[in-house]
Amino acid sequence: MTEVLAGQALVLEPDERTRDRVLTAVLEHGPVSAAQLGKLLGLTPAAVRRHLDTLSRHGVIEVKLISNAKSGAGRPARRYVVSRQGQTEIGDDYLEIAKLALTELSAIRGDQGVIDFAERRFAAMEASYRPLVDAAGSDVAARSKALAAALNADRFVATSNSLNPHSAMAAEQLCQGHCPIQELATTFPEFCDAETEVFSRLLGVDVRRLSTMASGGHVCTTHVPTGRAVVRKRDTAPADASGPSPIISNHQQERP
Repeated sequence: MTEVLAGQALVLEPDERTRDRVLTAVLEHGPVSAAQLGKLLGLTPAAVRRHLDTLSRHGVIEVKLISNAKSGAGRPARRYVVSRQGQTEIGDDYLEIAKLALTELSAIRGDQGVIDFAERRFAAMEASYRPLVDAAGSDVAARSKALAAALNADRFVATSNSLNPHSAMAAEQLCQGHCPIQELATTFPEFCDAETEVFSRLLGVDVRRLSTMASGGHVCTTHVPTGRAVVRKRDTAPADASGPSPIISNHQQERP
């Protein structure tokens, strides 16, 4: 049993339930310190340390050393994040079977076969999220926050945070703390590419992926420019088509 602070009283709850709450909090708030977890969950310091030690031993969380960005002084702080193993256990999508199937598909149809498969998979996401994002109107920041809400409802643990508001460099930073196909995307990055293209189409701007869990990041982070008019290039306009010229993005140079 674990001691949980409820007001000024100590309440006991089953260890397994508490451990699940600690893991969920690390997933949602990581990188997060033990002290922050205690405040978030109302746990005693001893209880937090005990559950963090257990989760670390089982390999589902790990420690990240975070330097002090403001002062640059002192030793790096210990922060907890969900490990690659933990991400896989939280979202078990029969990844090994999928890897084998996609490897066979790649052997038969080459890289384009995997690309086509990934695009079809994310087409369902795009169709599902389109009404929710469109309901937010034409403001890109509002659309990004609506997309984050839709992702969060599907347990991607997503947020959209505003950066440099009211400036030419204004942007939304769209983050996802959980990926159910992280291990699959590590082998087949075409899935990350397909998801990024869906985000661009839903938001109506060229976005840029800054990090992915598949490539070693602790979250997937997408940069969404909002500080100036940024529109996607029309993908299907023929070169010799008459009528209005294709709209060209002024943000393409920022894509990796």
